[in-house]
Amino acid sequence: MALPEGLVLERRAEGLVLAGSEARDGKPLRVDYVGGKAGHRRRFGGGRGQLIARACGLANGVTPSVVDATAGLGRDAFVLASLGAPVLLIERVPAIAALLADGLERAAAHPDTANIAARMRLMPGDAAVELEALVAAADFSPQVVHLDPMFPHREKSALVKKEMRLFRRLAGDDADAPGLLEAALDVATHRVVVKRPRKAPPIEGPGASHAFEGKTSRYDIYVHRSLRPGRG
Repeated sequence: MALPEGLVLERRAEGLVLAGSEARDGKPLRVDYVGGKAGHRRRFGGGRGQLIARACGLANGVTPSVVDATAGLGRDAFVLASLGAPVLLIERVPAIAALLADGLERAAAHPDTANIAARMRLMPGDAAVELEALVAAADFSPQVVHLDPMFPHREKSALVKKEMRLFRRLAGDDADAPGLLEAALDVATHRVVVKRPRKAPPIEGPGASHAFEGKTSRYDIYVHRSLRPGRG
């Protein structure tokens, strides 16, 4: 697969990594669901009280099926799967999809995460172009579609400076976010959930039904119909 100049995918002892110049790109990227931040969040993250869980409707005995149409490094998808939701991950950047596949394979082989990985399925592809086809090919019921489109960063936060710098060299910004929202609204049977920076404007298009707001993030919720225990 083609990569921007100076970036390489390498198989290391700890798994597949995407690496560049640490001075320019920060530390190599690797998907790790067993340890690190994902492992800590799995053990101490707050369960269904977490903002993403509430936004996606994991409450009151409801565990919907979720399409994470902008999977990225799969952290949100892993949180949802750890809470019992079946999750279809869609990722359009081949190198990032390769990192996801490697992380899922290692998670499936570890006793602490095997049951969670079993609820996660990866479909490489561009959700803005072929979301309906990807969902159909996976034979997946898309009750909820979760979107976390990239947006132009202006903050000089540590996250942007370090880890996300390399990620952005690959993924860029999602200029097609309005089309992605439109596709998600066509596919989701119950709701679309869009993660945004707390102060960012909503994606251009239909207005959200309501929103959940945290300290740094906001989830705009577009509701088709209610999620109900036992019936979806």
